[in-house]
Amino acid sequence: MNPSRATAPALLVLEDGRTFRGQAYGALGETFGEAVFNTGMTGYQETLTDPSYHKQVVVMTAPQIGNTGVNDEDPESSRIWVSGFVVRDPSRVPSSWRSQRSLDDELASQGVVGISGVDTRALTRHLRERGAMRVGVFSGDLPSDAHERVLASPQMVGADLAHEVTTPEAYVVPAVGEKRFTVAAVDLGIKRATPRYLAQQGCEVHVLPATTTAEELLALEPDGVFFSNGPGDPATTDGPVAAAQGVLAADVPLFGICFGNQILGRALGLGTYKLRYGHRGVNQPVMERATGRVHVTSHNHGFAVDAPTDGTPVDTPYGRVEVSHVDLNDDVVEGLRCLDARAFSVQYHPEAAPGPHDATGLFTQFASLMEG
Repeated sequence: MNPSRATAPALLVLEDGRTFRGQAYGALGETFGEAVFNTGMTGYQETLTDPSYHKQVVVMTAPQIGNTGVNDEDPESSRIWVSGFVVRDPSRVPSSWRSQRSLDDELASQGVVGISGVDTRALTRHLRERGAMRVGVFSGDLPSDAHERVLASPQMVGADLAHEVTTPEAYVVPAVGEKRFTVAAVDLGIKRATPRYLAQQGCEVHVLPATTTAEELLALEPDGVFFSNGPGDPATTDGPVAAAQGVLAADVPLFGICFGNQILGRALGLGTYKLRYGHRGVNQPVMERATGRVHVTSHNHGFAVDAPTDGTPVDTPYGRVEVSHVDLNDDVVEGLRCLDARAFSVQYHPEAAPGPHDATGLFTQFASLMEG
């Protein structure tokens, strides 16, 4: 850790005026975003590089962060996407045979402003009680008008962010072994693990920008279409919704994860809403309604689909749809299954790495849907 950064003062200011003082961690400067907390005890590198965290300041509830340093194998994308990072007790010296750099130096090199020495338990409890809100993190020269700057920063509601994190041009991930299917994957903030899981099912994966239309998707003559995770408010992301409607109309198998679940919901005519503080971590219990089986799952979402969770099917322009999975903590919709169309989705991350692997069979389910 750079001594000059470690001794520089830092300040975290929430939208409602509550403040926390600490020391600089990562780059010196200021940053703004939505304050959210992640309950994972491991996987901070995957969290930092998940594009779904774009425009968010992540508070880690695990007290010690940075113990295993940073390597070049675990990132879920080509860069760190979080707007800021909040930790209680950063590791002074990383200890892992896989470590190549310290987390503090990695944050600094990518210009990510953070703060350490914060009572993250108190901060997390505050966010649970008051809800996710705007926040600013300042280090080095602390401004006198910090709260005013936070109030002037943009909110997450109404933010259309998928186009800011998507791939600028299409690329192909080849199938592992014999090619069985061609899959068109719409990148709304896709993680590297997702095409790998699809490739293991024999899929040649064409990863496409978020602006791809239904006509362009169908021109590939895919066996299936995938909609990825991603950041922002699904109520503002109209292009991918129209693309999903085109896929549904063409009766091509469709699979969505996280943001892709919300896109499918909107394509079917369902609404979405913002959760009070969201689900972020690797320990969320989700029940599959058809079997009663409970999966421990990895989550990263602040919005959810508005649909009945009592098993009542909903009529849509594409046939009936039912809620297939629910979160046992708060009964939030965690999956959709079309009864008259070849489409399904989940709100959680079966491809999470690290994370639980209870639900990786969903990729096999998608392959079966394409095969059938």
